[in-house]
Amino acid sequence: MTAPDFVHLHVHSEYSLLDGANRIGDLVKACEKDGQRALALTDHGNMYGAIELYQKAHKGGIKPLMGCEVYIAKRSMHEKHSKANGNGYSHLTLLARNMEGYQNLVKLTSAGYVDGFHYKPRIDMDLLRQHAAGISCLSGCLAGEINQLTRTGKEGEAEALATDLRDMFGPEHFWLELQRNGINIQADANEALMRMHQRTGIPLVATNDIHYLRAEDCHAQDVLLCINTGAKKADKDRFKFETDTLFFATREEMTHMFRDLPESIKATNDVAEQINVELEFGTYHVPEFVSETGESPDQIFDRLLEERLVKLYGSDSQAARERLEREKGTIRELGFVSYFLIVWDIIKWSRDNGISVGPGRGSAAGSIVAYLLDITRLCPLKYDLLFERFLNSSRVSMPDIDIDFCKEGRERVIEYTRERYGRECVTQIVTFGTMASRTVVRDVGRALDMPLSEINRVSKKIPAGPGAPSLAVALETDPELQAFKALGPEWEELFAYSTALEGMARHVSTHAAGVVITPGPTVNYVPLGRNGDDITTQFPAPQLEELGLLKMDYLGLRTLTIIDRCLANIKKRGLEPPVVDELPLDDPGVFELLMAGDTLGVFQLESEGMRKLLSRLKPDCFDDVVAVLALYRPGPLESGMVDMFVDRKHGREAITFPHESLVPILGNTYGCLVYQEQVMLASVELSGFSLNDADNLRKAMGKKKPEIMQKFSAQFLEGAIANGCDPDVAQNTWDNIIKFGGYGFNKSHSAAYALITYQTAYLKAHYRTDFLAANFSCEMGDSNKIKDFIDDCKKSDIRVLMPSIHESEWEFKPTQTPEGGEAIRFGFGAVKGCGRGALEAMCKVRNELLEEKPQLTFHEVVTAVDPREMGKIAWEAVIKSGAFDELQHNRGSLMAALESAMADASSLAKDRRSGQSSMFDAFGGAEEVSEEKPAAGIDDRFAITKAETLALEHEVLGFYLSGHPLEERAGLVSLLSSSPIKRLAEVGSSESTVRIAGLILQKAELVVKSGKMAGSKMCRFRLEDLSGSIGVTCFPRTYLEVRDLIEDGAVVLCSGKLEEGSDEPAMLLDEVMSLKDALARFQGGIELRVDPKDRAKLAVIKETCDRHKGQNPLFLQTEGDDGLTRRIRAGRDKGIAITEELANELCEILGHDRVGIVRV
Repeated sequence: MTAPDFVHLHVHSEYSLLDGANRIGDLVKACEKDGQRALALTDHGNMYGAIELYQKAHKGGIKPLMGCEVYIAKRSMHEKHSKANGNGYSHLTLLARNMEGYQNLVKLTSAGYVDGFHYKPRIDMDLLRQHAAGISCLSGCLAGEINQLTRTGKEGEAEALATDLRDMFGPEHFWLELQRNGINIQADANEALMRMHQRTGIPLVATNDIHYLRAEDCHAQDVLLCINTGAKKADKDRFKFETDTLFFATREEMTHMFRDLPESIKATNDVAEQINVELEFGTYHVPEFVSETGESPDQIFDRLLEERLVKLYGSDSQAARERLEREKGTIRELGFVSYFLIVWDIIKWSRDNGISVGPGRGSAAGSIVAYLLDITRLCPLKYDLLFERFLNSSRVSMPDIDIDFCKEGRERVIEYTRERYGRECVTQIVTFGTMASRTVVRDVGRALDMPLSEINRVSKKIPAGPGAPSLAVALETDPELQAFKALGPEWEELFAYSTALEGMARHVSTHAAGVVITPGPTVNYVPLGRNGDDITTQFPAPQLEELGLLKMDYLGLRTLTIIDRCLANIKKRGLEPPVVDELPLDDPGVFELLMAGDTLGVFQLESEGMRKLLSRLKPDCFDDVVAVLALYRPGPLESGMVDMFVDRKHGREAITFPHESLVPILGNTYGCLVYQEQVMLASVELSGFSLNDADNLRKAMGKKKPEIMQKFSAQFLEGAIANGCDPDVAQNTWDNIIKFGGYGFNKSHSAAYALITYQTAYLKAHYRTDFLAANFSCEMGDSNKIKDFIDDCKKSDIRVLMPSIHESEWEFKPTQTPEGGEAIRFGFGAVKGCGRGALEAMCKVRNELLEEKPQLTFHEVVTAVDPREMGKIAWEAVIKSGAFDELQHNRGSLMAALESAMADASSLAKDRRSGQSSMFDAFGGAEEVSEEKPAAGIDDRFAITKAETLALEHEVLGFYLSGHPLEERAGLVSLLSSSPIKRLAEVGSSESTVRIAGLILQKAELVVKSGKMAGSKMCRFRLEDLSGSIGVTCFPRTYLEVRDLIEDGAVVLCSGKLEEGSDEPAMLLDEVMSLKDALARFQGGIELRVDPKDRAKLAVIKETCDRHKGQNPLFLQTEGDDGLTRRIRAGRDKGIAITEELANELCEILGHDRVGIVRV
């Protein structure tokens, strides 16, 4: 017998964050499989999943019932003093019955977050009454107020509430909600509800409060609750569901469950039958631009474009005029005039108010309209950029103009947008943090109370990042993960729960850049949510775009901030800074810098791999800069396209073209298909495609769907042959497009970003000190980047001067050495423990003191600053950084004198606040009074050693600046290491052993809590060389053998494997030895990376090696013009004796990164 129709009306998905364990797609499939014709979604307090349900349900032929299980405040939603876990709210199940009800549900859930949020997004009965129209209501689960009242013997109050709700929603739109989940108190609640039904006639309806898909999924959902509450699964008193029945029951199961109340099953269909909500997609809701001049959007649009066309191209440029008219026609046809004007207005305001804006980003750089409106600053005609790549009238979608702003000005731009277009109309956008494979393993491991060290070890083995397989796939294919899983039942549980929960929403965040701008209040279009203090949409960006809303990305680009700071530095030095948007694009100094790979700090060109490519490619024109940004990606690198491009540029491979008509299109890329625009132009030129069709081909290539590509293949070949092309040539051209075109990059984006690349390269080439100081100031929170820039300064003979109590400001600043050399003064902002407000207050007082006298004492500086503005921790950090070294006092002695000086500072500040200082000044006696108390004594008995000084310096800077404990042994450290630490990321595989000589810091001894080694000791420490530091883990067996060698401050050689998947390099230790033992045991030779053209340096190397003759072989490594590395062994009579002295001399000549060892 076929089961009666039934509809689930109370359903939680993953958007009931860390509570619901259902994916909406799985729920829809379950409906299809069981023949259920509708599906509700009633997540806790929100509508996050409403659009996903609507779209997926319709696609599956299921009616979507959009709803919410709202939180009702017991009194007013505006009262926010109840405890989080108290009875301050109850639950109620609401379903939107029609569009009015949908809009009311949007307003209710929005108000819960915007006005009623207190631990939960709460509304109250007054608000519910105002927005009840068009909503169907169910009385709720055990947490519903009706059930709460009956449980406490207040059945009369419960009935009164039920009749009130019936009157509020209408007698046909309110039901008493029955659930049969095996919980004793639920059975009692059901009895009370049935009695109420008999007395009032309010209908009953059956639900199952679905939280997971299948009965067996209750265990994974239970783990989800543990993640939510921070509890361990084994905890006895933790919060958990006392049932395993909250799954997606079939029609048959629900009918059987309520076999004595068939009307409650039928009622589910009655509820669903009433519901009919049709959302509108594809209609655009762009605010109409309102001009202060009173012009219509079309009038101001035409005027601005005409004025700029004449200014930039003259009045008789036919090509620019035709391109403009074509673009204007499309923009008008699609209704986007106001959109462009809004973007123009925001960018104009930003530039007028001193906020830097990037020259363009993405495909918008292909639009001459965007160029003429000064939205972009790159002529699309000059660089063959295509409007159709940006806006295609045959593939209608909202334009996407992303804008880069100076990072520090971004919030001001958003605030202007709010003021200009209405605060209630400008809203930030929600994003969802998900339980990615590594995250979910860590979360589940904590819930199962597994040792954190073990969980971290396995999580690092899991593939991560774009394109990484799912955890389930990785478990099937990765032997290491399979070995973990085989360790026992606990590990099987870990992976079972992790695979079940992987990818589910974990928390909400605010989109890093996106805001939505609506014609009226945003709440009239989409529900609002909250993330901390941010009010956001409840729907993510892709869904907002599908609903036709205007989304804009305000991206904060640090590089624009660096450029601004660099120009300010230049101006402070009394020089006229260049206008970066007007730089000549053929400056020899720029290309000399790029060819040398001297690009630390240069936009998009900083990585080691990119620097190597620059050295091979040797760019000598702006087109090459555009190309290199497009080429340095996995596809072109792995396909051989990069090698072809480099070899063709330097004449090592002939430049060929698939067809002579493509020479103008592929000429500046040496016949290589580098850009998507080249694919589009080739299909237009050779096969007669329209630009719209060409863009559709470009998009199809990205999707790689065979049936679509087959259609385009036929169109391309037929068109080419019809245009007189030989069939074989046409086929060969198509094959080339398929082979390389799929790797093509968006030239509009590459060209726009190449301008920023060029600007930063120009500033580094011509204003290096100012540029590097700007980079320092923008990276003050990253000690590794600071170290990299210090190394870069050393190569350029720019001294990085210690923090100075007389000269340092919050930021780094360019200056000169006493000898007149280029220098950068260290900024207090890079000193840990120094808050900006405190240090800027100190600098202000310090500058006032310096107006009176050029040299200050420790006591004068400290006592002049109110301790309420700068406390002891900040002063200690300043001392430890070395800022007072110029006063010739030991840092330990100053630390000891600080407390007394601050006590004096407190007294003086109190006097200033009480007005005593002013009184004495009035009588000319302030000076005499201050002299009555002698300056705080600085006692040399508290002086500390150089090693202790350096340790304190490292503590507050994150690295050594005034010296390094390894300096005297730098040559041997470099020689014995297989790689400097900062280059370990290039080593890669955990299969190979690496050797790192360095200094042990921050040793921490741990006790293993569980497993075979429970009770055994292991340790972790950081190992630092002259280039950086690395975390090292030493497990019990190894630690037992080497523990005597592992002490803070010890200089050792560590050997081990790199941990795969770490965010930064980390080592699993296999062996430790002293440098003396390592050198004594070493068998092999020295390898020197040399420049064969530098004859003078080669002569010095030869003379040095001749003084250290021995039996060890000497190898020379060189790089040819083709980019290939070659190793040459010196003659048998050129053997050397490897000693620490030789290592130091060679490192002094070549640099630490050019001297290494070779095991033979």
